[in-house]
Amino acid sequence: MEVRRGWLLAVIAANLVTLVALAFIYPHLMISPGALVAGHADLATDCFACHSPWRGAASDRCTTCHLSADIGVRTTKGLPLVQRKLKTSFHQDLMEPDCMACHSDHQGPKLTQRSRKPFSHGLLRTAVQERCDNCHVKPVDKLHRNLTAGCAQCHRTQAWKPATFEHAKQFMLDRDHEVKCVTCHVNEDYQRYTCYGCHEHTLQNVRAEHEEEGIASFDNCVECHRSADEEPRKTDDRDGREKKSRERKKEH
Repeated sequence: MEVRRGWLLAVIAANLVTLVALAFIYPHLMISPGALVAGHADLATDCFACHSPWRGAASDRCTTCHLSADIGVRTTKGLPLVQRKLKTSFHQDLMEPDCMACHSDHQGPKLTQRSRKPFSHGLLRTAVQERCDNCHVKPVDKLHRNLTAGCAQCHRTQAWKPATFEHAKQFMLDRDHEVKCVTCHVNEDYQRYTCYGCHEHTLQNVRAEHEEEGIASFDNCVECHRSADEEPRKTDDRDGREKKSRERKKEH
């Protein structure tokens, strides 16, 4: 019984040694998770060009061919890229050359794994995380082409959509002002606004009310009115006149 058990253990050990040996000799056949991307197809049988034994892929092996300064600009042979897909290369602005944080050059099963991992903007140096148009082409539709504020005002780095704009940071709206943007921003020009887009705030009505209170300049409404509330927030010598005007309205 002991002899049988000894032989069994010996066979198991021999098989394990054989498997480990084969994994080192033919890693592309024994443990490869899938075919390599087209650009690395010539490395299909040279796993240790990118991997270290027991440690996996290492960025320092990637940069022996792909110099950080050349990525997106020149080929691995130093030739300029003729057709560049990106506006600019962002690899030079990474905090550290962690290639595996985004890339997985084994394509893997098409239905279960993507060939590229999602990019995290947190990998970029802090100084360039908010300068979006360094890498991305600015949209030229009516909404975006007139905007000068940073993308982070509406968008998040986790995903371009959905976008949210906190109008309250610029001008507080109330339930009577929940209207389409073009009511105040004519022709979708978001660099300008007008309060004369509704029946109540006509130029004639606004002029009459402000001149009655001794206010001659009323072109820039948000200078005094920081919200849709009728009461201005700016405090100066006009407060007394405005208070009297409100009292007269209540009497009538």
